[in-house]
Amino acid sequence: MPDSAFQEKFRRETIMGFEKRQSLARRTVTTEAMMEGNRATFLVADSGGASAVTRGINGDIPTRPDNLNQFTCTLREWHDIPERTNFNIFASQGEGRRIMQQTSMAVINRKIDNDIHTELSNATLNWGAAQALNPGTNNEDISQITLVKTKLMNNFATEDAPLYALITPAFYGQMMKMKQFVSADYIQDKKFEGVPKDRAFSWYGVNWIVDAGLPGVGTTNESCFMFSQLAIGHAANTSSMVTEVGYDAKFDKSWARCSIFMGSKLLQNSGIIKMPHNATGLV
Repeated sequence: MPDSAFQEKFRRETIMGFEKRQSLARRTVTTEAMMEGNRATFLVADSGGASAVTRGINGDIPTRPDNLNQFTCTLREWHDIPERTNFNIFASQGEGRRIMQQTSMAVINRKIDNDIHTELSNATLNWGAAQALNPGTNNEDISQITLVKTKLMNNFATEDAPLYALITPAFYGQMMKMKQFVSADYIQDKKFEGVPKDRAFSWYGVNWIVDAGLPGVGTTNESCFMFSQLAIGHAANTSSMVTEVGYDAKFDKSWARCSIFMGSKLLQNSGIIKMPHNATGLV
């Protein structure tokens, strides 16, 4: 007699699907919190490359103006609202309201990063055409990374704020081949042991963040960047991300809303070096 009447167990806890759920780029830029208004203006001030002068023949010291430049970003509102009927939530597996809230937050966090990535992409300095990071035959060649950092140093972009690099998993994979990155002869932390540090780490005077959400990831033209924190401005409402969960009694529906008012702006082109990366060797 065949077996019958089997019981099926549905796990109560939800397993979230694979997707980027947090903002990684926001911590790397200059931020401004706004209480009201739809435009934020950042002031970039320097001497304009002025040189010291001596007193003139008439006894006066020549004066000069400072080089003051204002950059304005316009804030826009961004929202995400998943919605489900209460019967759908009642009849479905998992905690429906919590799932809606978590997914809507993920959507807005990705939008924050996309907004910053767009401004980084507007920079004009780069390390050349798209190319794979090449550690060389002896895994000792860091000349490409050195070139990028040197460009920023020549522009004095490493002086007053932290230096960040947003890189793709393929770029990171190439770094793992470099002796200067993984060998105890050069560093103290062991990249292949202990707690993985593949999301954010410090090396060579740069704060590196691996982000699979960068434009073109996994292609022949991935967008990677090394830049000063003072090169990009980002403004958002003081409450930052707002999350709400509600119920529509008339239509018996539950919803979750995540909202933010924000904008980003390229402030200093000389503080950003684009590193277009060819990922075909690892993808």
